[in-house]
Amino acid sequence: MDEIKLLNLNQLHDFANHPFKVEENTELCELMRSIETEGVLVPLLARPNPNGEGYELISGHRRKAACAWAGVTDVPVVVRDLDDNQAVITMVDSNLQREHIKPSEKAYAYKMKLDAIKHQGERTDLTSGQLVQKLLSVEKVAEGTGESYKNVQRYIRLTELIPELLDMVDTGQIKFNPAVELSYLAREEQQDFLSAMDYAQAAPSLSQ
Repeated sequence: MDEIKLLNLNQLHDFANHPFKVEENTELCELMRSIETEGVLVPLLARPNPNGEGYELISGHRRKAACAWAGVTDVPVVVRDLDDNQAVITMVDSNLQREHIKPSEKAYAYKMKLDAIKHQGERTDLTSGQLVQKLLSVEKVAEGTGESYKNVQRYIRLTELIPELLDMVDTGQIKFNPAVELSYLAREEQQDFLSAMDYAQAAPSLSQ
């Protein structure tokens, strides 16, 4: 059964390779003000830290930041025993409920969840079986997201982009569909393409 503890923020360590960024924006400011007046209404979620003392935060990074900003030092935390794969899947599922998610955040979150699901059901049989397993894994990632498994695959492709191009996808300078096509270029070719975009001061359409 889950256990709720009152923990100090110093005991909570951020999830390793957490794909969702905590930005100091209006939403975080509003959350801080809510915590100042009403406290933390929804407990954070963590697991015993597998790498040492304290706890690894699975869900609630924004609430943790807002609490630190508001001067709140102790927060209610649901402590749950999860292995590494379960922790990744839970972290991704809980954070995908956020209202505003950047394409890069969604891309790396889907990839982390796909890798975790594949590790849970690893197979060593024939290649054809492995392809079926990969497809089933992508379908599991898509469950509950409102996305088709094909669209999940396309988001995961974005992790193959060089950081500069991925930033442009986040800011809307490059649209999603052209970005997916660019992901199939080698990294050196992507760098050349970035230089060409800079020279032309234009972003590509899908047909281009």
